[in-house]
Amino acid sequence: MTAEQTVAPHRTGPVGGEPDEAAQQLYLAIIAEGGRIPCAGVADTDRGPLQQLIDIGLLMVNPVDRCYTAVSPRSVSDRLGAELRSEATRLLVRAENLPGALDGLTRAYDAMPRPSGRAGGAVHVEGHVHIRQRISQLVSDCRSEVLTAQPGHRPADTLQVALLQDVQLLQRGCSLRTIYQPVALAEPPALAYAAEVTRHGSLIRVLDEPFQRLIVFDRTVAVISASEDNSTAAFISDPATIAFLVGTFERDWARADTTEAAAALGQGPARTIPDRVGRLLARGLTQRAVATRLGLSERTVAAHISRLRDRYGAQTLFQLGWLMRGARDDR
Repeated sequence: MTAEQTVAPHRTGPVGGEPDEAAQQLYLAIIAEGGRIPCAGVADTDRGPLQQLIDIGLLMVNPVDRCYTAVSPRSVSDRLGAELRSEATRLLVRAENLPGALDGLTRAYDAMPRPSGRAGGAVHVEGHVHIRQRISQLVSDCRSEVLTAQPGHRPADTLQVALLQDVQLLQRGCSLRTIYQPVALAEPPALAYAAEVTRHGSLIRVLDEPFQRLIVFDRTVAVISASEDNSTAAFISDPATIAFLVGTFERDWARADTTEAAAALGQGPARTIPDRVGRLLARGLTQRAVATRLGLSERTVAAHISRLRDRYGAQTLFQLGWLMRGARDDR
């Protein structure tokens, strides 16, 4: 047998690995036995922790004596520290070289044809597919902040695409603030989206009144709907117009409710749609005004009102509002 064949195989465990609780307890038990235990003396339940200690380097196999011998944690720490520093240096070098490696792709992306219009004006994009593509590009290019106002219903497929983009946006260190109407957070897909982006640092508030759909990227490009069915969008780059839209967003944000958002995400007491209908009726709003405020159809609001009339024994809308005003909780 040659000298090379007698060398122990190199450790294959992860760089910088740390023993879990079970592995630490096994190591302490071996130390209590004098730092050495027979290979045949290891229980089956300890095989996992044993292999972990070997991978990390805290145990050494002695095939001659057929035993496991404890290794000083100090020497392991020194070795792992050196490996981590080497790995960190490698990653730093890779990070420094990455922009250059992707330079050709970056130049191609920047040169990609985009909708063009008058300087400082608005570019109209038609079709949901083209609108989503342009918004995806803006999300990708965003460097600091996105402001969004999302009234009404958001389709589940749209939310699925938005979730991937927005999580990546937040992971890059950008901020994301969104204003919803109460009805927008009444559906499972919207709640799942809101819960996930909130977990990554997004801020959400609920405004119980009408507002327009709006997205603002880095306060340099704003997107608004240019048709009733949202099939056309205007992409605005005029600084004065964007300043006005940002001011409108900040005004609505200051008046929006964090409690409603927390309730929708299961972090506080929930307020149901009928409760909101009744609360607005008690404030004197008409059926049409309630529908507009909540982003619901008048037929849906009429159904809620019918059930509320039965509950309160009211004959007229005025009587229902009066009775609910006396019974409502203004907390």
